[in-house]
Amino acid sequence: MIKPRAAAPPSTDSHLEPLDHEDVIVRRGRRSGLYTFVAVHSTLRGPSLGGCRIWGYLDSHEALRDVLRLARAMTYKAAVADLPLGGGKGVVMTAPGASLTSERRTAALLDFGDAVESLGGRYITAEDVGTSSRDMRVIAERTRHVAGLPRRLGGSGDPSPFTALGVESAIRACCERVFGSGSLRGRIVAVVGLGHVGSKVAKRCARAGATLVLSDIDPRKRRLTEELSAGWAPPERALEVEVDVLAPCALGGVLDHATVPRLRCRIVAGAANNQLADTSVAALLAERQILWAPDFVANAGGIINIAEEQHGYDAASASRRVRRIGDIVLDIFDRADAAGTTPLMAAMELARQRLAT
Repeated sequence: MIKPRAAAPPSTDSHLEPLDHEDVIVRRGRRSGLYTFVAVHSTLRGPSLGGCRIWGYLDSHEALRDVLRLARAMTYKAAVADLPLGGGKGVVMTAPGASLTSERRTAALLDFGDAVESLGGRYITAEDVGTSSRDMRVIAERTRHVAGLPRRLGGSGDPSPFTALGVESAIRACCERVFGSGSLRGRIVAVVGLGHVGSKVAKRCARAGATLVLSDIDPRKRRLTEELSAGWAPPERALEVEVDVLAPCALGGVLDHATVPRLRCRIVAGAANNQLADTSVAALLAERQILWAPDFVANAGGIINIAEEQHGYDAASASRRVRRIGDIVLDIFDRADAAGTTPLMAAMELARQRLAT
């Protein structure tokens, strides 16, 4: 075991990932034959928490880089939300476009559970992209260090509604800062990525009176436009639609030095992790006077909800804490203005302060 130490900020290099983690495990599952990656970035504030992601990667380097970046982001997410948790992440690597049989999926989840158990409670897993609360039940057959189990089993269930609630709170905070009002009525919001969280973000914004433009790589998701009386943009054009708010809710890396100059929005606030291809993109957004809510702040609703499990789960209490994300976002904007820096740097500095204490 490596002695815990203060976390370093993310790298500005989009190809290299600094190794400042406490533990990194790479295993080939004895049941499934699939490779499992678990990264524990920090346990300074408590056990590391982060979801189990099942995803297709081109190679092991891509999978390892992803788990390292995601684990580090979880450290910052928990610290900014002032939770007694550290950051970790798990990845089960499949081939791009591959579909697992039910038997092999179960085998992979059991293999992953063994990897979690080997860390002796330093890492707590939960659902993420490609997994569900049902999958957590399978993992729990091999380890007790699982959060987000179905409510009938004592967990908090699907965290996506709370993640979506937090994103809506962040969007409202951004609108208050840019337009002088946190109301979404009459605002045009583009939601890119209509998975578990993105679809709920879209529905929440629609109920709040926003006009929506939706986009997803899966054309079947277009059915949601009818339900929400929304427009549709193909994925290749989704970032260029003229809107008030762009809400990236798919995978990360969508904002880079090629895409940001094409944005036609005033605000970027969404559920996707690692939205910036590298940290220098934060300055580019500021130069274009586009207000960006740091992703690890805006999408912290899920981890805040799961943290409630530690002391007896209460959904109402979780909702109240998640709604405070808007206040945290506004505080970060104030800190950024006072320091003459970007919201990303202000959020990271707040996280570093909490990690140091």
